[in-house]
Amino acid sequence: MALSLKPYCLVVLFLFWISLNALVSDVGAAGECGRTPIRSAAASLSPCLGAARNARAKVPPACCAKVGALLRTSPRCLCAILLSPLAKQAGIMPGIAIAIPKKCNIRNRQAGKKCGRYTVP
Repeated sequence: MALSLKPYCLVVLFLFWISLNALVSDVGAAGECGRTPIRSAAASLSPCLGAARNARAKVPPACCAKVGALLRTSPRCLCAILLSPLAKQAGIMPGIAIAIPKKCNIRNRQAGKKCGRYTVP
C-alpha cells in the first residue's frame, strides 16, 4: 500500500502560504505609533536623549517640538517608546522621560494617564 505524498505536500505548502500571508499582513498593521515603526518614532526623539536620562538636564526646544508633534498624531506612541527595549538600551529612564511633556509645557500631554507603572504628570 503505497501512499502518495502529493496531497501532504500540497497541505504543507498551503499552510506555509497562510502563515506567510499572516506574517506579512501583521508587519503592515498599525501599532501604537500608527504605521510608523517604533524604532523610527524613537529615533525621531533623539534630541530628547539628555533630558530622558537626567532629571536636571534642560529640555531642548527641538525635543519639545518632536514630543508635541508625536502627542498630537499618536498619543500612545510616547508611552510605547518609553517602555520599549529600545529605550532601555539607550539608557532612557522612563520615570524621568515621562515628565518631558510637562517640562515642555505641552497642554495635550494626557496628565494623570498611566504609562506602565508611571503616571504622566
